Order: sequence, then C-alpha cells, then structure tokens
Amino acid sequence: MLRWVARSVRRKLGLVVLVTTLVALVLAGAAMVIYDQSTYRRSWVNDLTTQADILGRASAPALSFDDPKSANENLALLATRPKVSAAAIYNARGKLFAVYRRADALNREFPKLPEADGSIVNSAELQLFKRVVDNNEILGTVYLRADSELSARLKDYLGILAAASGLSLLLAFVMSVWLQAALTKPILAVTEVAREVIDRRDFSLRVRKSTDDEIGVLVEAFNGMLAEVGRRAEALEDANRALEREIAARQHKDDELRELNADLERRVASRTKELEAANKDLEGFSYSVSHDLRAPLRGIMGFADAVMEDHAAELSDEAKRRLGIVKSEARRMGDLIDDLLAFSRLGRQALQMTSLDMTRLAQTAFEGLRAQHDGEGVDLQLGPLPGARGDRVLLGQVWMNLLSNALKYSSKRDKPRIDVSAITDEKEHVYFVRDNGAGFDPRYQSKLFGVFQRLHDSTDFPGTGVGLALVQRIVVRHGGRVWAEGRPNEGATFYFTLPKEQS
Repeated sequence: MLRWVARSVRRKLGLVVLVTTLVALVLAGAAMVIYDQSTYRRSWVNDLTTQADILGRASAPALSFDDPKSANENLALLATRPKVSAAAIYNARGKLFAVYRRADALNREFPKLPEADGSIVNSAELQLFKRVVDNNEILGTVYLRADSELSARLKDYLGILAAASGLSLLLAFVMSVWLQAALTKPILAVTEVAREVIDRRDFSLRVRKSTDDEIGVLVEAFNGMLAEVGRRAEALEDANRALEREIAARQHKDDELRELNADLERRVASRTKELEAANKDLEGFSYSVSHDLRAPLRGIMGFADAVMEDHAAELSDEAKRRLGIVKSEARRMGDLIDDLLAFSRLGRQALQMTSLDMTRLAQTAFEGLRAQHDGEGVDLQLGPLPGARGDRVLLGQVWMNLLSNALKYSSKRDKPRIDVSAITDEKEHVYFVRDNGAGFDPRYQSKLFGVFQRLHDSTDFPGTGVGLALVQRIVVRHGGRVWAEGRPNEGATFYFTLPKEQS
C-alpha cells in the first residue's frame, strides 16, 4: 500500500487504466463463457432429448411386439451422429432390449437399470434417459450417452479471451501513455514550481497555463495561491518583527515582575514566621487563661457548695436562690471555657479520615443526648443516611451539636419532633436536621454560625453560643458547607454537606 502511494501520478494513471481495462475484460469474458457454457449445455440436452423422443417413437412398435432386431436397426442410425458414443433401449421391465456403441466405446458399460426422465451433464459427457410412452402406457426407456465437449469449448473461449485481453491491454497501455503526456504534464509543472518555492522561498514564481480545462483552472488557482501566500508571508514577517519588539518589552516587564514577586515572597515568609509565633503565643495564652480561669471558678463552686451545706438553715430562700444562680453561672463559665478551648484547638487538630456509617453516628449522638436530658417525649424520625468519609470524633460532635440544638429549641413544644435525613446529588451528600421549635428570624441568619452569636435570650434557651461555630469549622475542614433555614415559631432546618466518597 505504501509503495502504491509513493508512485508518481503518471504511473498511477497508467496502472488505473490498465487495471480498469483488465477488470472489464475479465468480467465480460467470464460472462460470455458462462453464457456460452449454459447455452451450449441447454441446446445439447434439447437436441438429445429430441433424438431420444424420435428413437422412442420409432422403437415403440418393436417394444410392443418384442422385436429387438428392429430396435437395434433404429439405434444403428445413430452412427450418423458421431458425438453419440452409446445408446440403449430398455423394455418396460428395465431389461436391456437393444444397444448401440461407437467404435471407440465398445467397452463402455450401460446402466443396469434405467433412471427417471432427465439428464446428467459433466465436463466430458452427457447422459440422458427418456421414457417411451404409447397410449399412456410406458413401453420402455431410451438411454443416450454423448460427448459434451464443454471442456474443449471452454479452452477455446479462454484462448480467444486471452488473445483479446492481450490486444486490449496493449491498446490500453498506448492510451495511458498518451493520457499521461496530455494530463500529467501540467500537473508535473505545478509540482516542479511548488518544489522550487519550498526550496528557495521565492513566492514570485508562476506556472505557465497551457490548457483551458480543469487543470488550467488548477494552474490559475495555484498561481493565485502563490500570490496570496507571498503577500501573507510579507505581512507575517512584519508581524514577527513587531512581535520581537513586544517580546523584548514584555521580557523587561517580566524581569521587573520577578523582582516584585521575590520581594513579595520575602515579605510573606516574614509575615508567616510572625503569624506562627503569634499562634504559639495564642495557644500558650489560651492554655494559661483556661488554667487561670478554672482555678477561681472551682473556688467559687466550692465555696458556694460549702455555704449551702454549712449554713443552709441560716439562709433565706432568696439567699439560697442567689447561691444557686452563682453555681449555675460558674458552671456556664466552665462550659464556655471548654467550648473556647475546643474551638481554638480545632484548626490545629489533624483529621483521622475513615469510612463512617452516618445513620449509626446520628443515632448514637441522639441516644447520648436523650440519656443526659429529658428526651423521652421527643419524636425522632431518622431516615436512612448515606455513608461518608471523615473524622469519626469530629463528625460525631457535629451530630451532637445539631441534635442538641434541635432538642433545646423544640423542648417547649407539646409534641417536639425532630427529622433527620439526607439528599444525594452527583458530587455531595446533603444532611439535614429539622425541628418544630422556636425557629429564628431569617434576617439574622448570617449570625448563626459566629462565635458568641445568639438569636434567643439565654434565660429562655441556655447555651454558650459556640456550638454552631464548631459545626461550621468541622464541616468546612471536611470540604463541605453549612447553612440554615427557619422562621420564628415555625421551627428550623440546619443543613451540612460532605463530598461523596471516590469509588
């Protein structure tokens, strides 16, 4: 195939003409041979059928009167048909009644029994059986064997076809040589000019037009293309020179930009070191503050308990109530310190990623909350939750905080209800916790996830204001999002998303 592609147009044209001529000759010759063989076979069968019919009619009386001599005389007349090599007449019982053999076929055997009417043709001979019928009575069968000469005729036709094909191919070759000279000369001229243009980069060269046919149109188009390419080459050179100047100017600007980037990197590195030092100081400060705050809180709690135990009889109800407030506020301050420490540590804590059963995680969190608080009357509707990948402890804290909020804000309803379910799309799982509690004003939705941001009075719903901020920071670290929907006294729904596990 590659050698054919590499041939010149002139050779390709000659091969196309010769191959087309040869194919046409072979197809025509084959059709003629097939037609002749079929016609000859059919005519020869018809001829022998007629001959057998004549012999049958002539031999019918002999068969009727059991006269083999007359039948043999009738068969002897076949000597005038040299192609008939043998003949026989069978009586009605299938026995040979009369026979005829050509001189060169004396040793040929006849069929022991006659067959039904029909013929058998092959390349060497033809055999035919024909019933002898008189007054609708079968008197016997005529058998003829003759030379078919199909092979001889086929050889003659093939010889004639070979001679005609040779002569035709010779004429086709002469025609192809003439076509090559007439058709390929202008194309070769175009090829030569194209080669010179490529070698010398000279777009002023042109091909001389010698014909007004399609090749002439091709030459005109090629010359026009050369002119257009020449104009565009000049324009391209001008553009390249302008581009070189612009590149030089941009190179100068790039050098300046690299210097600025290097200076910026130095500043970033310096600020990063300062930030790391500040974070370490902040971590030490957080630990110190928590430690220093816990000591007086423990003292306040201890002295309040001691006063209640040692002087309970001396205290009025109002004094006992106020001591209870002191203890409650001290506990709330302790919870606030714990939440602040947890919030500050969250950004530095490494995630322990694992595959999680979110349904079980949410159920465990709810059971833990119900054991700590009075949650027996809450109607929890926990739907099937798709599994996710994340930190078991931190995501457990997310469910704990969201369910704790739902329990707290729906606790004043006669029939508190919490729905937990999820929605899955192509990229992420969307989990949500819905309650029928106090809800919130949508205008202040942006404050929900801020530290110490509360939308309800702490006397109605106690809390530190850090829980939702923790939820947001944990979910964002897992690559998700957090948002909420609600209306006053109509409940609220808190959503968070987690990326789907990569399969």
